[in-house]
Amino acid sequence: MQDRLIDAARVRDRRGTVRATRISPGTDEDAGTGALDRPLDLASNDYLGLSTDSRLKAAAITATERYGTGARASRVVTGTLPIHNHLEQSLAELTGQPAALAFSSGYAANLGILTALGGPDTLILIDAHIHASLVDAARLSRSPVTTIPHSNFAALNDLLANRTQTRAIVVIESIYSVLGDAPNLLDAAMLCATHDALLVVDEAHGVGVLGAGRGGVYAAGLAGADHVVVTATLSKALGAQGGAVLGSEMLRDHLVNTARSFIFDTGLAPAPAAAAAAACRIILAEPARVDALHRVASLIASSCGVDRAAGPVQSIRVGSPDIAVKVTERLRDEGILVGCFRPPSVPDGISRLRLTAHADTDPARLVWATALMTSMLLDGN
Repeated sequence: MQDRLIDAARVRDRRGTVRATRISPGTDEDAGTGALDRPLDLASNDYLGLSTDSRLKAAAITATERYGTGARASRVVTGTLPIHNHLEQSLAELTGQPAALAFSSGYAANLGILTALGGPDTLILIDAHIHASLVDAARLSRSPVTTIPHSNFAALNDLLANRTQTRAIVVIESIYSVLGDAPNLLDAAMLCATHDALLVVDEAHGVGVLGAGRGGVYAAGLAGADHVVVTATLSKALGAQGGAVLGSEMLRDHLVNTARSFIFDTGLAPAPAAAAAAACRIILAEPARVDALHRVASLIASSCGVDRAAGPVQSIRVGSPDIAVKVTERLRDEGILVGCFRPPSVPDGISRLRLTAHADTDPARLVWATALMTSMLLDGN
């Protein structure tokens, strides 16, 4: 085993794909408190700036004082708390869905839905750019799995029309994290309805962003459709932690009884559940926050000379993985945090810097940062 680990480490070194965990700058107690003292965050998923909102903090503190620091058990034993029901009602109201079921993470929610609905007689069709959690979920579902070329609905139509399985599940995202593009959800839903297939839409990057924050499925007029299911994370625009599946009451009941990542997992802790519920209320009450997010995203795109992506993440193509890493490190030294994505994390094999918009980003600092990044990329290191 030790030899295998050494060999794998050497391969990562050779390919330039070494990753490491590190403390985020500006999170230590002795970090500066002024806006200019803190790093410019163009990397995290806190799209609406809610993770540090005083209302979310207060909700988390109140829930901790009332219920404790953990759920203490599976939701089907003694781990379902009143705050879980409140969260699920808030999520359903935000997205316009009949019901919601909260999981401990977005990863667990995606595992839960596909493993609970899959099986040998259910064909699962996954888009080439979907998140790794859905790829893993499809593999664990005991279903035959086919990958669709990215957003190729003609190929999807052929696969659905010629399938031999009784059932089919199509898995896409409302906003893809690789390119930041958004598929036509209405067209996808119509295809699925024509071929009696279920459409699962991962709204990890859509809730809080599309449809005035209510998600891409809601914006497409598909909320509550019997053949459309939504999965979501609570750790991006909602500024908390956890995940959810949203759909009919019957689907929720099915998951409570069959989803292994729900049944055999401890329930979501009270603090993030309360924080996420508070975030739902804020998004509904403050649409200007979502508008601000899109203005910042447009500024990033125009400053970097790229086409505006549908969501917060704007993708900048770079050369080799080494250049992507070097530029990321140089920007970090300047107090600018950007995402660095390179093979094997990107399905098309192209290294990218990804700049993420946040509703509260200072425009002047943003323009300075993008100019500096452009200069570094022109230098090639």
